[in-house]
Amino acid sequence: MSKSPKMKRRQFLAGAIAAGPVLGLAAATNKAAAQTPAPRGSSVPPVPPNENVLPDATPLTEARSGSDFMVDVIKTLNIDYVACLPASTFRGLQESLLNYGMNTKPEFIMCLHEECAVAMAHGYAKVAKKPMAALVHGTVGLQHAAMAIYNAYADRAPIVVLSGNIQNTAARRPNVEWNHAALDQNTLVRDFTKWDAQPTSLQGAAESLVQAYDLATTAPMGPVLVTLDADLQEDPLEKTEEARLRIPKLTRRAHPQGDDESLREAAKMLVAAENPVIYANRYGRSEKAPALLVQLAELLHAPVIDGRSRMNFPSRHKYNHSARREQALAQADVLLALEPVELWGLTNDVRDLIGRPNLRLNRQANLKVIHIGTESLLVKSNYGEVQRYAPADLPISGDAEASMPSLIEAVKRELTPARTAALAARGEKLAAMAPRLLEQAHADAVYGWDASPISIPRTCMELWDHLKNEDWTMPTETVFLSDYPHRLWDIKQSHNWIGGSGAQGVGYNAPAALGAALANKGTGRVTAAIIGDGEMMMTNTMLWTAAHHQIPLLAIVHNNRSYHMEVMHTLRMADRRSRDTARIHIGTDITNPNIDYAVLAKSMGVYGQGPISNPNDLGPAIKRAIDVVKRGEPALIDVVSQPR
Repeated sequence: MSKSPKMKRRQFLAGAIAAGPVLGLAAATNKAAAQTPAPRGSSVPPVPPNENVLPDATPLTEARSGSDFMVDVIKTLNIDYVACLPASTFRGLQESLLNYGMNTKPEFIMCLHEECAVAMAHGYAKVAKKPMAALVHGTVGLQHAAMAIYNAYADRAPIVVLSGNIQNTAARRPNVEWNHAALDQNTLVRDFTKWDAQPTSLQGAAESLVQAYDLATTAPMGPVLVTLDADLQEDPLEKTEEARLRIPKLTRRAHPQGDDESLREAAKMLVAAENPVIYANRYGRSEKAPALLVQLAELLHAPVIDGRSRMNFPSRHKYNHSARREQALAQADVLLALEPVELWGLTNDVRDLIGRPNLRLNRQANLKVIHIGTESLLVKSNYGEVQRYAPADLPISGDAEASMPSLIEAVKRELTPARTAALAARGEKLAAMAPRLLEQAHADAVYGWDASPISIPRTCMELWDHLKNEDWTMPTETVFLSDYPHRLWDIKQSHNWIGGSGAQGVGYNAPAALGAALANKGTGRVTAAIIGDGEMMMTNTMLWTAAHHQIPLLAIVHNNRSYHMEVMHTLRMADRRSRDTARIHIGTDITNPNIDYAVLAKSMGVYGQGPISNPNDLGPAIKRAIDVVKRGEPALIDVVSQPR
């Protein structure tokens, strides 16, 4: 074996480009020789011309490569899927995943945009309760992915983002590779990832990949990024080097929980309170979360307000008083805030009126706030979700779900027979309100029931009529649906509802719904999403991915033919300035021409129906689409809708 320094593959290519004319002459000579017939009687057969034959001087890797070892590491992390748009900076890793890793665990999911790849991983994680990977191109691909990474950061969703880079400037081929590489490309998203790494050795890559998974899945969770150098991926892995490499063992950690003394103090305050209120927002991390919160609410006979960043509490439970949020908060003397995301906004208000100061909401002056959460454990100065400082009376740092069993036991110890009876009497009054809240939601829903365009409650209830006897997941945000699914449906399982996008970045809902459907694939569960038309147009290439990989998803397009939130903002400005409102739809309407989403779906291999504007046609269309989904295929229905 030669003791001379090895020339890396990409260094060779860089040198080949620098010596282009010489190598070109050599290649031409070789080609001419290949096309020359062998002499008569010669035992050497003629070489057929082949444009795909590598130049003779190109080094071939006959042994394992660095990216093969990376695949070995990834396979220890229980990652089932990797979503990506193919690109050159991770060509070594992609080939290893497909051939060395045999495209199994992880399996490649091909996307047509990096934002779709990351958003798919976001939705997947919230149903599967574990990460999938997203593989993105260097610099420009990471910029495409940035919006989806930001959503995941704001939502504290665990995603493992992998990227490629050509760190060695001498090995970058001119033009494109320079534009698609950087010295520190992770800085593009460092402000909104939990952690990132750019390892410079295979051992470093192994440790970074395992550490990334560990950090992503430990509360507070979040997206992580590991950038893998092209040389590390593509260079041969000599047996002597491989013998020195070690894959760290991933040891799962318990999530941090609140200290016992503080939880005991919280229990005393809650049991003694006359009007305690429980607020849960990003609380429901696992399947166990709703049942634990039900247990606490029933011990205290206290109303629960669901902030809906996760599935926190059954929608039809007698103590779910989300529909009377402001009234309940106004009456509270003790507020238990579980992963509230932003405590100041929960207890204060900023009115969107010119010349008005910040107004304190109508809370009791003696309101005591108990805060259990992990927001303070992952804080960054630029993109800060803590926002205005709002100290709680009893702040407890720890994962709220992990802290719940200890809090429940502490409450049990505080309860006396007399206090239990008093709390039960309060519970009877609260329970009597619950049917009236549902009745009011049904009364609100009938307005415009037979209207065309179709009303939002009509769409929601037609869909619910087909889901209520199924195991199902609704993976998309409901704020633009006036929260009718929460008000009308029976949401009781952790997977029924997965929360919102985190940062409200437009483009999340369609690919996140597809990621949720991927997590549900093979379970018999129906994944049904209602997706805004503006959302769909941001990331509609997910339809091709759904068809290509046969991911069963029902996508109902809420086609109000506008960015209606912006219509309302423009209307508010015109009204505030006493100006004409006739032109407010300019720049917000998605009309002239109207988009036919059913045709769009069909063009990408997805079953499509619509546009449907007659409400009587909607129920049968949903039935047909669900039959398609149950066959294991995606389907889309274009519903011409009222704004909200």
